[in-house]
Amino acid sequence: MSTAPAYSEDKGGSAGPGEPEYGHDPASGGIFSSDYKRHDDLKEMLDTNKDSLKLEAMKRIVAMIARGKNASDLFPAVVKNVACKNIEVKKLVYVYLVRYAEEQQDLALLSISTFQRGLKDPNQLIRASALRVLSSIRVPIIVPIMMLAIKEAASDMSPYVRKTAAHAIPKLYSLDSDQKDQLIEVIEKLLADKTTLVAGSVVMAFEEVCPERIDLIHKNYRKLCNLLIDVEEWGQVVIISMLTRYARTQFLSPTQNESLLEENPEKAFYGSEEEEPKAPAPGEAVPALPARKPYVMDPDHRLLLRNTKPLLQSRSAAVVMAVAQLYFHLAPKAEVGVIAKALVRLLRSHSEVQYVVLQNVATMSIKRRGMFEPYLKSFYIRSTDPTQIKILKLEVLTNLANETNIPTVLREFQTYIRSMDKDFVAATIQAIGRCATNIGRVRDTCLNGLVQLLSNRDELVVAESVVVIKKLLQMQPAQHGEIIKHLAKLTDNIQVPMARASILWLIGEYCEHVPKIAPDVLRKMARSFTAEEDIVKLQVINLAAKLYLTNSKQTKLLTQYVLSLAKYDQNYDIRDRARFTRQLIVPSEQGGALSRHAKKVFLAPKPAPVLESSFKDRDHFQLGSLSHLLNAKATGYQELPDWPEEAPDPSVRNVEVPEWTKCSSREKRKEKEKPFYSDSDGESAPGESGTTESADSEPESESQSDSKSSSESSSGDSSSQSDEDEEQEDRGRSSESERSEEAEKRKVEKRKKEPAGQGGSSSEGGSGSSGGSESQASSESDDEPAGPASWRKMPPPSAPKTKEVSLLDLEDFTPPSVQPAPPPTAVSSSLAADLEGLTLTDSPLLPSLLSPASAAGRQELLHRVAGEGLAVDYSFSRQPFPGDPRMVSVHVHFSNSSETPIKGLHIGTPKLPAGISIQEFPEIESLAPGETTTAVMGVNFCDSTQAANFQLCTQTRQFYVSIQPPVGELMAPVFMSENEFKKEQSKLTGMNEITEKLVLPDACRSDHVVAHRVTTAANLGRVPCGASDEYRFAGRTLTSGSLVLLALDAQPGGAAQLVVNSEKMVIATLLAKDVVQALAQ
Repeated sequence: MSTAPAYSEDKGGSAGPGEPEYGHDPASGGIFSSDYKRHDDLKEMLDTNKDSLKLEAMKRIVAMIARGKNASDLFPAVVKNVACKNIEVKKLVYVYLVRYAEEQQDLALLSISTFQRGLKDPNQLIRASALRVLSSIRVPIIVPIMMLAIKEAASDMSPYVRKTAAHAIPKLYSLDSDQKDQLIEVIEKLLADKTTLVAGSVVMAFEEVCPERIDLIHKNYRKLCNLLIDVEEWGQVVIISMLTRYARTQFLSPTQNESLLEENPEKAFYGSEEEEPKAPAPGEAVPALPARKPYVMDPDHRLLLRNTKPLLQSRSAAVVMAVAQLYFHLAPKAEVGVIAKALVRLLRSHSEVQYVVLQNVATMSIKRRGMFEPYLKSFYIRSTDPTQIKILKLEVLTNLANETNIPTVLREFQTYIRSMDKDFVAATIQAIGRCATNIGRVRDTCLNGLVQLLSNRDELVVAESVVVIKKLLQMQPAQHGEIIKHLAKLTDNIQVPMARASILWLIGEYCEHVPKIAPDVLRKMARSFTAEEDIVKLQVINLAAKLYLTNSKQTKLLTQYVLSLAKYDQNYDIRDRARFTRQLIVPSEQGGALSRHAKKVFLAPKPAPVLESSFKDRDHFQLGSLSHLLNAKATGYQELPDWPEEAPDPSVRNVEVPEWTKCSSREKRKEKEKPFYSDSDGESAPGESGTTESADSEPESESQSDSKSSSESSSGDSSSQSDEDEEQEDRGRSSESERSEEAEKRKVEKRKKEPAGQGGSSSEGGSGSSGGSESQASSESDDEPAGPASWRKMPPPSAPKTKEVSLLDLEDFTPPSVQPAPPPTAVSSSLAADLEGLTLTDSPLLPSLLSPASAAGRQELLHRVAGEGLAVDYSFSRQPFPGDPRMVSVHVHFSNSSETPIKGLHIGTPKLPAGISIQEFPEIESLAPGETTTAVMGVNFCDSTQAANFQLCTQTRQFYVSIQPPVGELMAPVFMSENEFKKEQSKLTGMNEITEKLVLPDACRSDHVVAHRVTTAANLGRVPCGASDEYRFAGRTLTSGSLVLLALDAQPGGAAQLVVNSEKMVIATLLAKDVVQALAQ
């Protein structure tokens, strides 16, 4: 508010009549303030020649603006200082002018020449501020000056000024859209910029001015992907959104083959086998599937997914949401699951963030339900949540409900119904109805629960229950006549119009189930017809018409009475309905033809309603956008393009490299192809040399290939290498490569001088070289035809077999403690069988302690049909797991029955119950067709028989599997004497003792058979015993080390008594049951 007119020229006047007296300084904020001269003081300070006073005045003015005060009347005094020599003052003047230049355009235009001089200032902040002020003056007459300034700033040496130029482009475009062609040239120039500071701003300008010009992105696509990790958060969001649309136009859909398999899973799988087409019908349908090329992900598509994945850990919720929508729209189904954990993390943020995230999760959970099922408890509702958050969480819980977790979900819903938030209670009742519709097994349970709610004191709860019950009853009306009668009795008490209308519709639709009650309900409703709401009146007319057609003797007069009342109703809809109904059901000379079909019109069978989520069709909007949030197309929204049928030419993204760069990259490649123990690589950490070598030794086109190993992708994620980075490294390493070549020559000469018999660590060097060559061979084998495993794992012939240790060449020495890890511990099936009985202990084992193989034998983990050719079995080896003695050693047997190699077999991030942990087996890089291999993994079951659920992953698919152990595999044998056994047994009595009586069959009465059957059922050791009819076995649980003692006393007639003693009562009970079953066979 401008206060100048309120005072006289001598600054001593008072306010005008009827107005309060304000101080001149808006920062004072005082009414009737006496220090109103401060505003004039600011003007005087700005007019002085002292820079310190000007600086103080500008600081106070900027502080006023920051507090939201109006300082526009100071514009003339401030704008005079735009040519001030002091840089600090000039920066603050520009801050002020950016705020008020648009309001005071005439005065700002007088300083245009000063702004133009500011564009040449040596200080980059002044140049950027001058351009910012110039672009804030919204006057068409200076468009040519702005265009010239933007073009000059786009070539500025400072990235900050170039960033400001990118910000000015949309401002100029909104002022004069005819400048589009020239602005596109500037955008193209700025898109080629290699600095992270400019990337986000220029992409924003691209999105505002020319989002349709995808061709400008081609050459810069890889650079943007690699710079993404280092761009500021605002720029990351803009770039990810743009790259999502770009990828939808340039790459094939990664789910096209999966959708093909979903349409015809059996034919799709067996179509590749030549033995199958025996029957003519399947044989004709199958050949159509192989005609479609198998999907191979474009390396640039993979580059985008790999470089955005680390951003899921960003501190910014907007960045996480942007990456999540990118993965949802672009990633294969097997990889989309990684975003679930990041989105659940955002639910701990502010309620505004929760609201946006839950909107998107609700949409995702409809199509990708399995992604959020492990995090079901994260969507439980807290009493402190706002109503909108509660309803969205309820939506997600309803979407995630399935046959397995529906009891848990319904228990939660029962709690929510008692809430004081009535809107939330109504939404919960609707959610129960949706669960009952989607899961038939709980339909009766839900219906009974809703009927109990009809006796609730709260009328809104009863009304909502009636509406949902009406929809559920339509599915099975014949079975629920009693519920309809119960609802009919509620018409006297329920006053909510929607509920009354629903009851009347139900009675009219199923009047044949309640023939005695329906006419009486119509009689009551006719009496109160004039006082009812319009929606109820319409249903009363419908009820009267249906009863007239089915029971005209009792209801004819009532129907005529209701239609007469409706004929003179104030609402024209009701009057029209009454006239229409009368002509339809009452035969007359004019309408006789139509009245013959009245029953077909009113009593036609109606399909049951489908209760669907309101988020079902929202995914056609790009997730995370304002249009998706509003479920309506917002201004400026750009549609997400459909996937192309044929892949566009990928060569448009190739960038020509100058000759000098090609030379240096070639030298660099030669340098990297040296053995991994060369001088140049010796500087890196020895333990990481293998991984770094395999990740960096490939040229860029290979480094972006789809077949990268997990170690390579992780190093690629963290380093975000780009073409420009490699060029800089080439220049930086030129002197280093020369030194390494000289060192290499010295080593060769030394090796010639030394005798061949030396080199005590030759075996160590050989293993290191084979490890390095193996990592290189694995990365190169993707492009070669598949062959036997022995071909791929052989080191190249040129690799040296021995490595001499020279004390003078310290860089070349690798200590034994950090030598490279051996190849993955995947052993062949035959070798696993040979090693089955070996137990690695220091002391010799007694024969009585050795346990036979597990009774479970091999069990199926993944069937070859479900695994698309990959069959997986597992067995318990009863050998100590080398990594952790508390873990159960599990042998996992893989078999490839498909016709293509399966690559990248590994365990995904497991979602395990508390206490249970998994030691994963090393990744199996490739499994050729027909090949079988075995890997060893460890599982700590925490002394429980609860299943360990995890994901078995290949490069393209993800399978959910689980291993559930028999109780006998949760322990290890213990050797003790008979006296020690009796002493320990005496300590474990009472509740720690389980006793079972049984009769031994004739085949199970010899000493050898009894011992064999017990040790087969449980991994226990035999305790020597004096009596021939007594058997003692002992063991300890793997996790807690609790003793498990088993005693079997046999009697002459075959009767026997089994006693199991253990602190773990559950284990003792289950073990006794398994041993009794084993002995009774």
